[in-house]
Amino acid sequence: MSDRKFIKSTNIVTVESQIAREDRIVRNGHKGGVLWFTGLSGSGKSTLATELERRLFNAGYNVYVLDGDNVRHGLSSNLGFSPADRTENIRRIGEIAAWFANAGLIVITAFISPYRNDRETARTASSEDFHEIFIDADLSICERRDPKGLYRKARRGEIPDFTGISAPYEAPEAPEFTVDTGALDIAQSVAALAKYVANAFEQRKD
Repeated sequence: MSDRKFIKSTNIVTVESQIAREDRIVRNGHKGGVLWFTGLSGSGKSTLATELERRLFNAGYNVYVLDGDNVRHGLSSNLGFSPADRTENIRRIGEIAAWFANAGLIVITAFISPYRNDRETARTASSEDFHEIFIDADLSICERRDPKGLYRKARRGEIPDFTGISAPYEAPEAPEFTVDTGALDIAQSVAALAKYVANAFEQRKD
């Protein structure tokens, strides 16, 4: 991150929406919330996020994906991969995801987000709307997949601070849901996630 110093403004107030949360749920037919996909590179986060987005959209949900690579091109283009920069990246995404969720959308985020404390910060931003989804695959499986060739570069020392090789990954201790992509294929994984969404987000008609 830049060494430039930022002065936090004190002349700010919170502007409350005049649209009630319940009214958004009725309009959309479902609750808003954050599905926070976390897992090693190559575990399947982005693939499952985009496949789930399409399935949910076709079923009538208001849904949007925030993907790690896309965010690095824009919102977090000034950040690297040091622990401090990773923390700031996740803080930004957590806040943006919370805004989307508050607007009534289901936000699917696909980020390695290797540190538990950073994921807890994201959870705090969204409160009860946050769902930590562990996209679980062993390192050996992720290395065999290596869709971007990143593990090979990391093993050669060409990528510093690479999660799982030269930087740690702290797996979730109590995620809301886990998908074992070492055991399930894409279709099975998406079906399991869609069922979770239906149970967690759909408006109940009593």
